[in-house]
Formats: sequence, structure tokens, C-alpha cells
Amino acid sequence: MSFIDCFENNRFILMEGALGERLKREFCVAFDEDVAMAGLVYRQRSRSALKKLWNGYLDIAKESGLPFIATTPTRRANKERIERSGFTERIIKDNVRFLKSVLAAKDIESYAGGLMGCRGDAYTGEGCLGESEAYEFHGYAAELFNDAGADFIFAGIMPTLPEAKGLARAAGDTGLPYIISFTVKRDGRLIDGTAVSEAIEAIDCCVKNKPVCYMANCVHPEVLYEALSQPFNRNETVKRRFLGIQANTSPLPYEELDNAPDLKCSEPESFGEETVKLLDLADFKIFGGCCGTDDRHMRSIARNLEVLKQNT
Repeated sequence: MSFIDCFENNRFILMEGALGERLKREFCVAFDEDVAMAGLVYRQRSRSALKKLWNGYLDIAKESGLPFIATTPTRRANKERIERSGFTERIIKDNVRFLKSVLAAKDIESYAGGLMGCRGDAYTGEGCLGESEAYEFHGYAAELFNDAGADFIFAGIMPTLPEAKGLARAAGDTGLPYIISFTVKRDGRLIDGTAVSEAIEAIDCCVKNKPVCYMANCVHPEVLYEALSQPFNRNETVKRRFLGIQANTSPLPYEELDNAPDLKCSEPESFGEETVKLLDLADFKIFGGCCGTDDRHMRSIARNLEVLKQNT
């Protein structure tokens, strides 16, 4: 079964929870200055840590009878950073291969996504690219993920519409299914001020191969609920096309959370309830975790999804 088949044939899909924060805080893993987490596949200790985290999330999905998706830790592994780091383009293939090997070891329907991100700062938009520049810039990694056999491409925490449009065009050119996930503020807009509904319509209109869906990541479900409740986002476009979240566990704004010395974390039970409450606003299908989440938070989401499945 393909990722598209999985997406179309399942009511809910569980996505991985946090990796980066847990690797740093639970395993004391250090990241590369240029490619961040992408280089972890070359060190046995960090490979073991990644495998342990993914296996925990896989077990939750299996217990809940949900298909599972995860992405390579490669958001910072773009052409510019790979060349500066001293790694080669094989870093993309090696990350896809490693993730696929972890997923294949479990008897569960699962898919490996290639994670891409903006060139600049995902939380301020500083240094982000225009559409044409982004199309050229991101084509490099998109093709590498295609060649490596990724099941889909995931563009994470995209803060500006022009760069998201360019990346969408580059991902669409590969023929792989892909998802665009925005950095969304409480006011219902991306970092650059574009309304979520406007961003979806703009991207859908500029690409031949449309994204499978749109999401937000690194946002608390309470914040996203308020964002999607804004009058300009209460329409069929958002309801049909905005279908997922990788939720963090704090409702604080990005400027307070980014590089915070301590981890902001909410209680798992209420977190799970708040996350699935997003179904009031749109046809959410993909549920995952971001900063602050661990197995407890993902199990709470999965339990709430199980109840919903049983009642429909």
C-alpha cells in the first residue's frame, strides 16, 4: 500500500512525537552546527536513541490500531548547509534508509517521509526565500528524497507563503506525495501575516501537483484551535484541506518558546483532549507531537482517537 492509499483509506493516522528535544534532554545528544539532527545517523549512540524513540511511538500506533508516519530528522539538511557541513548528499539517502529500517522492523503499516524546511528562521521568517528562489533552492533536496525512496515529502514549520509556494512546486515536480506544514500564530496567520486559508488557496492554485494536505507543527492545539476559529479561516478550504497537527505542549508564543532554557510541558490527558478537539473545525486526519511531547502525550492522543473511531 502506498502513502496515498493509507491517507485516503484511513480515518486517522498517528505521526511521531518529539525527537529533537527528547534527544537533547533524555540522551544528551549533541547536534551538528549546520545540518542539526541529520548527522545523527552516523553515530551509533544517537542511532540507538533515535531508534528507541521511534519504537516507542510505533508501539503506541500498533496498540491503537493506527497506521504510523515518521519523518527523517533532516529539516536543516539543504544544499547550502550540507556543503558547508562537510557531509555529502548521501546524508539524505542514509537518513531515509535508516528510518525505513526502523519502521520495517515493526509489524505495522508505516511510512517514511523526507523532512524539509525553510532556508531561514521558521519562527521569525528572517532569511526566508522568495518563490522563484525557493523553487531552485529546494529542488536539490526534493530530488534527493525522491531518489532515496522516501514515501512522501514533509515541509515542516514553513513561516512564509512565498517560500512555501516555491518548495511546493519543487516537491510537486518529484511526483512524490507531499505535505506543507505551516508555522501558525494564534491570530490565524503565518509568520508573514498570510491567513491560513489564503496560503492554502495560493499554493493549490500555483502547483500542478497539489499537496496531499496542509498541517501545522510546533504549535499548541489550543493556539491552533483559536487560529482556525478566526472568521477568515472558517471556510470549506480550511475544513477540507487543513488536516493535521504536530502539536507542542505549550501555548506560549514562539518568541518565548524558541531557545527557552526549560521545557514547557502540559499534562498528557488534557493535551490529548485538546488535540482531538480540532476535529470540531476541520477534517483532521494526521495527529503527531512536537516539542514537549513524549510517549505519554502520544498515547493520550491515540486513546482519544480510538474512542472517536469506536463512536463513528
